[in-house]
Amino acid sequence: METTPAPARRAPRDPQLTKGWIIGRVSGAPVVLTPSWFLAAAVLTVLFVPTVRSFAPGLGVGTYVVSFVFVLLLFVSVFLHEVAHAVVARSRGHQVTELAVTLWGGHTAYSGTSRRPLDGILVSVVGPLTNLLLALVCWLAFLAQPTMTIPALLLYAAAFSNAFVGLFNLLPGLPLDGGQILESVVWAVTGSRTRGTIVAGWVGRVVAVGVVVWALGWPVLNGYQVSLFTVAWSALIGAFLWSGAGAAIRNGRTREAVAGLSVAALAYPAVAVPVSSTVSDAVASAQRAGAGHVVLVEADGRPVAYADPAAVAAVPAEQAPRTPVGAVAVGLPATAWVDVHLQGQDMLDAVAAVTRDAPVLAVTDGGRVVGLLDVAHVVAALKGARGR
Repeated sequence: METTPAPARRAPRDPQLTKGWIIGRVSGAPVVLTPSWFLAAAVLTVLFVPTVRSFAPGLGVGTYVVSFVFVLLLFVSVFLHEVAHAVVARSRGHQVTELAVTLWGGHTAYSGTSRRPLDGILVSVVGPLTNLLLALVCWLAFLAQPTMTIPALLLYAAAFSNAFVGLFNLLPGLPLDGGQILESVVWAVTGSRTRGTIVAGWVGRVVAVGVVVWALGWPVLNGYQVSLFTVAWSALIGAFLWSGAGAAIRNGRTREAVAGLSVAALAYPAVAVPVSSTVSDAVASAQRAGAGHVVLVEADGRPVAYADPAAVAAVPAEQAPRTPVGAVAVGLPATAWVDVHLQGQDMLDAVAAVTRDAPVLAVTDGGRVVGLLDVAHVVAALKGARGR
């Protein structure tokens, strides 16, 4: 795990980070320890105490110490699981934004979307494989122990827990890693990532129900009484999986709706006029082109401003031939333009990259201005797509 020294002046904390304490960095991303981890650590420590006590009844308070050491080993395993995700994600061209250790173990967040199914498979599978490798290492170390001591017990428990975490995460349903793999496989077969997401989301719901049924049904089938703790724990895990699967299905449908958005459909038709034009020249050019907006361009065709329709309309007719259109124009930064052929996520990424520079963007086709794109119009269309 990489750590970085604190700067002389601490940078403002990113409000989008998971709430918690930054304890280090991996692949340039902060590692966040959340308050919920302490709750999980306390619960798991108490749950492992009976195992330690049955093995070494004379430890006293040391029983809790040994139990907590096991919990630390478990969360180190989860952390290494997330590190594996982060390293592979970065190697596939993503920018890792955070690694969080949480109540449910942890998660890795990274920006950008996978361009190929293979990227999703590699980023997802490496986490569970890390746990299975740790399980093998711990198991071999356990077998090498000459007697059953406390360290041997911890190795045995670590091997079992890592095997469980690895295999559980490979279950083929979102939000688990196995669901990400299933999503990528369906994407590769059908050519539609959206279809892969929706399929993996529905399978995730089946997995959620299956986990609850197994957790409650296995004790009954084997003649054991189902404890209240088992009911509560299985319900929490089932609810977590069901919620994650439902969110994946909604995200898939949103992505499908977003794919239908395009610059060409959202832009207002505009005509380009030289920066030296008068208001009357600009109005005449717009009328001839059947456009409602005017963009001012330099001699090389580079857009530098757009005429404010309200300001143009406010110019008296007798003054329009003598009024430079630049007097009623709003400047455009050099980066404030998008290609008319962009659509879907590519369009959103392009708009997001320049939206801080200007609320309105020039739309170009092969370097020629053909329209204006209002960022607010894009935001409204995006909200509409997400609400469907």
